[in-house]
Amino acid sequence: MILTRGARITGAVLCAVLAAVVAGWIVRDLRAVGDVPVLLRYWAGYTDGWPKALPATLQADPVLLVVYVLALIAALRSSVAASTLVATGLVTLALRLPGVWTIGSSWMDGRFEDELRTRALIGTFVALAAGLALVVTGAAGRRQPVDSYGSDEPLPTRPGRGAGVTAFLALGTSGAVLIAWEIRQLFTLPDALYPAWFIGGKTLTLGLTATPPGWSSLALGTACLVVAWTALFRAVHARPLGMIVAGFLLVSGGCGIARVVHNGWLEHFGGAPLEQQLSMGTSFLLAFAGAAALLVLARRGFERTGGQNEGYGGHGYPQGGAPGYEYPQGGAPGYGHPQSGAAPGYGYPQTGSTPPYGYPQSGGRPGNPPPPASPPPGW
Repeated sequence: MILTRGARITGAVLCAVLAAVVAGWIVRDLRAVGDVPVLLRYWAGYTDGWPKALPATLQADPVLLVVYVLALIAALRSSVAASTLVATGLVTLALRLPGVWTIGSSWMDGRFEDELRTRALIGTFVALAAGLALVVTGAAGRRQPVDSYGSDEPLPTRPGRGAGVTAFLALGTSGAVLIAWEIRQLFTLPDALYPAWFIGGKTLTLGLTATPPGWSSLALGTACLVVAWTALFRAVHARPLGMIVAGFLLVSGGCGIARVVHNGWLEHFGGAPLEQQLSMGTSFLLAFAGAAALLVLARRGFERTGGQNEGYGGHGYPQGGAPGYEYPQGGAPGYGHPQSGAAPGYGYPQTGSTPPYGYPQSGGRPGNPPPPASPPPGW
């Protein structure tokens, strides 16, 4: 299935709206803080040198901005535009939904101006509406290509077998580790802080548009497991959704490594408690897994062609010129393609006679060359 032109334009406009909303909040924070390095340190999670004015954004917002810009480009040009729009919409819904109840909560009183909170609430509803519209556009704006071989528009691609296995190992491990840490929080966080860790509260310092840390970590871990499972079966949507998830993992792990180096914890790794060692190791794991998954999934995959995939080596074409449906070897008997000199009869025309409807000459479709004798290059 490919995306129609109208759906591509609609998806690009929606991505532009989402990018404008996020960019507006980042610009607001830059003006409020007045110092880019201080804002970057806050995004990275440093515990010292916080800005005097609490920023409204967190480290997920610049990542979302990059996602929206890339999704806008993919909506106009990529063969996986439909899956990209759906994945972008789902990520937007998952990260912006908590803002519905956190922005207007009483524990936000005094932290931000009322006018700013009103703007944030309106922006949250706009983001949710645009995210939902992206899902609908990507799902309902698809059409079947007229001719899989003659059409100029590229068919959706899926990850290669090696890329699928790599993404399964990297993202599956990361998802399991993230969910394991959230289960661990149940036994380590105080009872008064544990609910706020997931849904926000006065015991937690939270930006105006930021997602509660427990919510975002659990959502990221769940998305990692979903992508890992679908990438193993080389689903089309595993590439765009996997790249988005890998980007969040890479940034999260990179910020964790920056905190470890900044606080000097790495120098005393051997004498640190076991749980702190595991926490530092998790940062390196997430960064490495995100980089690996992003690298393999960013490469162009294979095209889906009319249902013929695994039986033909995963490429949709017969391997080595072996006989296959509609494309027999030259002179070889096949369904609807008789041997030379075959006796005349029902469905088997004589040599030199005009072939009946549905049985193209020369072993292929009229006007289209036969497929290559070997699979196309790829992962």
